[in-house]
Amino acid sequence: MKLEIKELYASAGGKEILSGVSLSVSTGEFHVIMGPNGSGKTTLAKAIMGSPGIEITKGEILVDGNQINDLSPDKRALLGLFLQFQNPVEIGGVGYVSFLRSVLEKKTDSTVSTKELMERIKEYTSKLQIDHGIIGRSLNEGFSGGEKKKSEVLQMAVIKPKIAILDEPDSGLDVDAVRIVANNINEISERLGMGLLVITHYNRILSYMKPQFAHILYKGKIVYSGAADAVDEIERNGYEKFTR
Repeated sequence: MKLEIKELYASAGGKEILSGVSLSVSTGEFHVIMGPNGSGKTTLAKAIMGSPGIEITKGEILVDGNQINDLSPDKRALLGLFLQFQNPVEIGGVGYVSFLRSVLEKKTDSTVSTKELMERIKEYTSKLQIDHGIIGRSLNEGFSGGEKKKSEVLQMAVIKPKIAILDEPDSGLDVDAVRIVANNINEISERLGMGLLVITHYNRILSYMKPQFAHILYKGKIVYSGAADAVDEIERNGYEKFTR
């Protein structure tokens, strides 16, 4: 699967946020996007997934050569795209297990075995060191910030997307949790041959991961695309070299 963003311009609340972003991610590739606050990183993630709060004013988003600008978020997800939210919302009354079952049944167009689903959930609550009690709760309701992030990695493991966009998967996590989340993302993506597009402010999660490509987004534009050693440059000296 290949995701392409071509000369994308996008606005939120009537304000232009993205100003001609071009990017390509394929299955099996690991890309990271970094940039100062307000650069448009989360807007890009939302635009890819079709958030109703984002207006695309110019450019294209394509999956395997087919434009998806007008597709609803659920249809984009069925194509194999997945978004881990920066701030996952609580959805009262929607059970965690029921949510996962409904997503899988929509994806596979078949009935999902409760036993097999529970086994997969149990496997990853253990690997991610999540309290197994979350399976009896509503989606994200009462979850800590770390539990929300971990539970979305669990969702990724169960849903098995082709390309996953992870918006600050390290935010709200302590040092140990960052390592646990990073190691599980590595294991899941390598096992499934997924494409990864990780958005982060900090190098700490990347110390456990090995991105192949780095992109720096600044004032709505990608000002650098290339080797991932740019991440180390940012850690040492900040963004000045790339934004001056």
